[in-house]
Amino acid sequence: MKLDIPAGDFAGYIFDLDGTLVDTMPLHYRAWNRAMQHAGLKEELDEDMFYSLGGVPSRRVAKIFADHHGLKVDVENVFHRKEALFRELRAEMKLIEAVVAFARQAVKQGVPVSVASGGPRDVVRHTLELMHLRDLFPVVVTPEDVAHGKPAPDLFLLAAKRMKVPPAQCLVFEDAEPGIQAAGAAGMKWVRVPSRR
Repeated sequence: MKLDIPAGDFAGYIFDLDGTLVDTMPLHYRAWNRAMQHAGLKEELDEDMFYSLGGVPSRRVAKIFADHHGLKVDVENVFHRKEALFRELRAEMKLIEAVVAFARQAVKQGVPVSVASGGPRDVVRHTLELMHLRDLFPVVVTPEDVAHGKPAPDLFLLAAKRMKVPPAQCLVFEDAEPGIQAAGAAGMKWVRVPSRR
């Protein structure tokens, strides 16, 4: 994979996690599909819709899916079931090597890096630990840290603040449209990482 890095004087890099650093999106899809079917969905979950919501906080995703399919669900139950199903699939995760290599090179050069993910904090931290990335990213920001998740800019602005880098000097690595919208809203340039391989 070749990353299309825009021109700019970047002093910090912010990385989404799922579909950007770690190839987890197909696993998340399988977990959401099973969780929604358990909640009453009678068909396969729309894969295009799933990918269009990459980076959106998980509880909000559960509500969006339920509303779209006309299902009355307990959002908390669906959320917890989905996360439990995802945990069962984590052994299948793989690094997205080109992006991880870029982050490692940045750290070697003394440039701060962070993770800003729409996933729940405990799942994000566990994924980073499982993939031996926890020590690489001293700053990790999740929806529990901000008022609004992606596509709002809050996650990226907080990551920039914690890295002590002005937002305009940050470059965001993202795989999904809500995250790219959030980067733009934060005044940051971005790199799109293809999450459907």
